[in-house]
Amino acid sequence: MALQVGIVGLPNVGKSTLFNAVSNSAKAQASNYRFCTIDPNVGLVDVPDERMTKLAELVKPNRIVPTQLEIVDIAGLVRGASKGEGLGNKFLGNIREVDAIIHVIRCFEDENVLREEGAINPVSDKEIIDTELQLKDLESIEKKLQRTEKMAKTDPKAKAELEVLLRCKTQLEQGKSIRALGLEKEERTAIADLFLLTEKPVLYVANVDEASMHTGNKYSEALTEAVKAEGAQVIVMNNTLEAQIAEMEAEDDKLMFMEEYKMTEPALNRLIRSAYKLLNLDTYFTAGVQEVRAWTIHKGWKAPQAASVIHTDFEKGFIKAEVIAYEDFIKYGSEAACRDNGKLRIEGKEYIVKDGDIMHFRFNV
Repeated sequence: MALQVGIVGLPNVGKSTLFNAVSNSAKAQASNYRFCTIDPNVGLVDVPDERMTKLAELVKPNRIVPTQLEIVDIAGLVRGASKGEGLGNKFLGNIREVDAIIHVIRCFEDENVLREEGAINPVSDKEIIDTELQLKDLESIEKKLQRTEKMAKTDPKAKAELEVLLRCKTQLEQGKSIRALGLEKEERTAIADLFLLTEKPVLYVANVDEASMHTGNKYSEALTEAVKAEGAQVIVMNNTLEAQIAEMEAEDDKLMFMEEYKMTEPALNRLIRSAYKLLNLDTYFTAGVQEVRAWTIHKGWKAPQAASVIHTDFEKGFIKAEVIAYEDFIKYGSEAACRDNGKLRIEGKEYIVKDGDIMHFRFNV
């Protein structure tokens, strides 16, 4: 499942620094000037999951394979991006391709870091990006409205689509994002082909100075208050420190560094887990001597769909699934012990996979 999370924000707020910290497979140039990033950088990030470590302690596999997300570092947007300012159309197109957004917002003062928007104001910065995304979405909605209005006169399906499009238009004209409109699943089909920017789920990163990394500051507090109505999460972190931790190869060095800064884990771990949840994803595991591996599925998937992420043949020839709940596996210590204690279940095609299930599929092709 190639799901992507895009990192967005104004220029010089710490996007590329965050990307470098979070990515396992690519590095972005992070410099103190406008449009340092033009073409999006794409990297893979392991999703931290302590359940894998506990399973590995019991199974003692040859290797551990975590699940991953794709992270995309998108160039800084500027005021007027929806009209093409600062290569805005190109950058907005990059956002259109991702599944969720991490919006990085500057919440620190540093006269050495360039800033075009005057005094530090995270709420205003957020609104600049929101406005540009909303204006671009409004443009997309209005284009489809022109086509749909004609068809709605004779086509009941088009008439239903028209009603949804008009609600979206009103929402955007009021300076509100589509994700806050609360569209039902059936209603979202009316705009599915538009890949609207403000429909994507969003997670905010308040990039603070070192002194504020544990407690936050007046800027991060203002941002948190501003996004309350969205029900969105704000992760407070210092992107530069996180990048330094990520560059350390020795685990002991990382632990010493984090101890010095009174950190129990990198803030990146919280960010990645939150991004994973933002995409409405679950994880199931396969556990054996060869490997303990995490597999990503959408919440609510049935067993055959879950099997398909291993191989499409598993879905085509699905017979049944052997399932052990994670808590039971940890309690009894092995697959054999779970079977002996009646904790290994046989499930069919209608079984909805639960987060943390340990699974083995039987199939015939």
